[in-house]
Amino acid sequence: MSFTVAGLTRRATFAHLRHVSGVPPQAAPVRVRQVYEQVERDFGLLAPPIALHAAAPGLLAAAWCILRETLLVSGTTSRREREAVAAAVSAANACPYCVDVHQAAVRGLGRRGTSPPPLPTVLSPELIGVAVDFHYLNRMVNVFLRDSPLAAVPAPLLGGARSAAARLMGRLAGREAVAGQSLPLLPGTAGTVRRLPDDLRWAAGLPHVAAAMTGAAAVIEDAGQKSVPPAVRQLVRECLVDDAAPGDLTGVADWLDSRLAGLSVADRATGRLAMLVAFASYRVPDSAVAAVRADGHDDAALLGLAAWAALTAARRHGDTLATAYEATG
Repeated sequence: MSFTVAGLTRRATFAHLRHVSGVPPQAAPVRVRQVYEQVERDFGLLAPPIALHAAAPGLLAAAWCILRETLLVSGTTSRREREAVAAAVSAANACPYCVDVHQAAVRGLGRRGTSPPPLPTVLSPELIGVAVDFHYLNRMVNVFLRDSPLAAVPAPLLGGARSAAARLMGRLAGREAVAGQSLPLLPGTAGTVRRLPDDLRWAAGLPHVAAAMTGAAAVIEDAGQKSVPPAVRQLVRECLVDDAAPGDLTGVADWLDSRLAGLSVADRATGRLAMLVAFASYRVPDSAVAAVRADGHDDAALLGLAAWAALTAARRHGDTLATAYEATG
């Protein structure tokens, strides 16, 4: 069944993309095909939120690695609980694509007629990992995928489509993944033991998650250093510590303009997109992407910029969640 689903949905995967070109399996380099094969084996289909990274093979592996090791690998929490956290974080980030997918998984994993499981009042380290991953993925999806996998379904058929999606996602999410099998896909991880950064300390008791997060963070940080000017990286980090974007659209525009005023003219386009990805990814206009393209960013560089901003913001959220977890004793 999973092979059939993967084959039937593969073409649709690339129809969901925006701003970057897809890399179909038949044209993919070896590293990309290896990731695709594991995604289809363990997730059940070539998930567009992962496939959108394929123009940058290292980022593709990093995105898959943290998704697999946090969401798919079994531990002290159930897959349904992890899917519920994924759906809740996606709703908070105004990511309708991920909300539709992961609400469908929650429904599909439950018995007919049961309500979604309540979110725990205190997140365990496993669930913090899921939250961090979806703070990252939501930001990438909001920029690079269309609004919803069900966007083309006519309104009268939407209820039936949601039910079918729940059955499919429930079946696919019923499988178990073995911890750590994605780690060899990350570039530069063989024989490497990385120190766990303080903002990832919540993963200390989860070796497979700690390795995935540190390895992926190294790949994404390297991409950011190549694609994001130092002044922009400094601005994003400072604002994540000291600032918060307003909730209304007009307020975001004024807030963003004031924060970008200190950048050089040459850094403004990159700075605008990086800040929007970090703080308001659901409000990234096509013009912001076009301006970065005009500065010479190809698909890989554009993905590197967005991935760096997305993971930097996600790690900040994880640090906040870890502090709250530690406060509970």
